[in-house]
Amino acid sequence: MQASKPQSTSESSSCSASTTCPYCGVGCGVSLELETQVQEGGELKRRITAVSGDNDHPANYGRLCVKGSALAETLSPSGRLTRPQIRDAAGVLREVSWDTALDLIAARFGELRSTHGGDSIAAYLSGQLLTEDYYLANKLFKGFIGTPHLDTNSRLCMASAVVAHKRAFGADAVPCSYEDLERAELVVLVGSNLAWNHPVLFQRLKQARIDNPLLRIVVIDPRLTDSCEIADLYLGIRPGSDARLFNGLLAYMAERGRTDRLYLEAHTQGFDAALKQAKRDDCSLSAIARDCDIDVERLETFYYWFATQLHVVTLFSQGVNQSTSGTDKGNAIINCHLVGGKIGLPGAGPFSITGQPNAMGGREVGGLANQLAAHMDYDTPGARALVSEFWKAPNLPEGPGHKAVELFAALGRGEIKALWIMATNPAVSLPDSARVRAALAACPLVIVSECMADSDTLAYADVVLPASSWSEKDGTVTNSERCISRQRGLLTPPGEARHDWWQLAEVGKRMGYQEAFDYSGPHAIFREHASHRRPPRSSGCSTSRRLRSWIARVTTRSSRSSGRYAVGKRAS
Repeated sequence: MQASKPQSTSESSSCSASTTCPYCGVGCGVSLELETQVQEGGELKRRITAVSGDNDHPANYGRLCVKGSALAETLSPSGRLTRPQIRDAAGVLREVSWDTALDLIAARFGELRSTHGGDSIAAYLSGQLLTEDYYLANKLFKGFIGTPHLDTNSRLCMASAVVAHKRAFGADAVPCSYEDLERAELVVLVGSNLAWNHPVLFQRLKQARIDNPLLRIVVIDPRLTDSCEIADLYLGIRPGSDARLFNGLLAYMAERGRTDRLYLEAHTQGFDAALKQAKRDDCSLSAIARDCDIDVERLETFYYWFATQLHVVTLFSQGVNQSTSGTDKGNAIINCHLVGGKIGLPGAGPFSITGQPNAMGGREVGGLANQLAAHMDYDTPGARALVSEFWKAPNLPEGPGHKAVELFAALGRGEIKALWIMATNPAVSLPDSARVRAALAACPLVIVSECMADSDTLAYADVVLPASSWSEKDGTVTNSERCISRQRGLLTPPGEARHDWWQLAEVGKRMGYQEAFDYSGPHAIFREHASHRRPPRSSGCSTSRRLRSWIARVTTRSSRSSGRYAVGKRAS
C-alpha cells in the first residue's frame, strides 16, 4: 500500500477590533471583523473580512458613509511601495536597505545644516498622519534640526479657522460638539455641503430634524447642494459675501435689542468698536440683500430666526475657509454668537468642520509653521523656553517659518536645500502646480514618505521611504469636535514598509540624538505629548465660565477684500 501524501493545512480564527475611519474630519468609529490564518511554518496571515460602524463611538454611533463601509476593499497590497529607494547618478530610483536610506538622509541633513544652517531644511506634512507622527516630525525638525519650516497641507483648508479661533478665543479652540447639532433650535450651514463632505454628520442632523420638528435648518451657499434637502430656508448668496451677511446680522441684533449684554460685559471685550465698524456699511436689509444677491424677505427671515433663538449652531467649512478673507468671514460668524451669548451652551456655538481625519491632531502638537507645540505659538509668553526645556532641544528656532505656499516658493528660490514630504502629494494638491513641480525638480534633496507607488510627487524624489497605511499604523487621531480616537495597527505592512514615526525617530538617532528619539512605540510618543503643558496665562483678564479658560474678544480689522469686517481678536 502506497503512503498518502500529507495535505497542507491551515488553521483559522476570527476576532473583532475597533479603530477609526481614515477619511474625513468626522472621525467615525469603525468595528472590524478579522480572520487570522496560521499557515505552514507557523506564519500568521490576517485579513479584514467585514467593516461596520462602531455603535459605541460618540462621533457616529454605528453610522458609516459609503467610503467608510468600503474600507476593506481598499487594502490590497497591489501598487504599494515595499522597499526604500534612492535615485542614482543616472536618475533611476534603485531599491536599497533601510540603513542605507536613513544613513543618507541623516548625513545630508547634517551637511546642509553645517553649511547652510538648519533653516535650509524643511518638512511638508499631512492631515493623514497620526498625531504621534506629527509630534515627532515637529520635535525633530524644530527642536533638533533647528528649522522653523515645517508646515502641512492642512494649511490649505483650515488655517483661516485656526486664526479666527485665536483672534476670538486666544486659542485654537472649538466650542462645540456633535451633540450640539442635535440639541440646537437652529442649525446654520455656511459654505458646507454636509451631505457630500461629512455625510455621517448630515445623517445625524437629518435624524435630529425628525426627532425635533421644531428644529430649523438654514443653508447658506452660492450653490444649490444636496444639503438643501433638509433645509427650511436656503440663501444662495453671492460668492464672497459671507462677511457682509454676518456683519449685517450683527447690526440687526444690536438694533433690535437681541444682544446678550450680561454676557458681553462679563466675558468679552470690544463689542462697541466692532459694531461701529460693521455699521460703516449700509446695514439696511435692502442694501445687504442687494450686496448678497438674495431676496430681502428670506434675509429677514434668517436674521429673525438667528436673533430670537438662543440655541444656535453655525457650522462652517471650506466655502468660508478657502478665501482670501476666510479668517474675517470666520470671525464675522463667531462675533454673532458672542454678541448673542449663543456659545458655551448645549446646542449653541460656531462650529468649524475640518476636512482631513487628523488636521486637528496636527494643530494640537504644533504641526504648523507658526506654532511650537501644545497649542503654543512663538509669541506665547514663556513658550519657547518651556518647549526647549521639555524637549532638551538645542536648536529651537526663534520665530515662525514658511507656510505651505511660501515654503514651496522658498524651495524654488533655492533657499531650502532639502525637503521631507510625508503622506501628501503636493505636485498635484498645491496651487500653481507647474511652479511647485519646478521647485521640486530644482531642490537638491527631496525625501518622500509614501505608501503608494503611483504618487505624482515620486517623480521628484531623491529618496523614497515606503510607509505603512491605515489598518497597519497604530496611534491616535483627533476629529472636528476634538475627540481623540485610536487608530489600531491590525495588519502587517507589506514588504519593508515602516511607520512614519519610526522613520523620523531613526533619522533623529542617526543625527546623534539617540536619547531624544528612543521610543518603544507610539504609546510612548503620545505619553510625552500628553505630558506637555502650556505656560500659565498672563493676561489677568477674567475668564468665561461657559468657555472654561478661553477669553473672547470682539474687535475690528479691515479685510483684504472689499468692505470692512468686524472680526474677533485674541485678548491681550
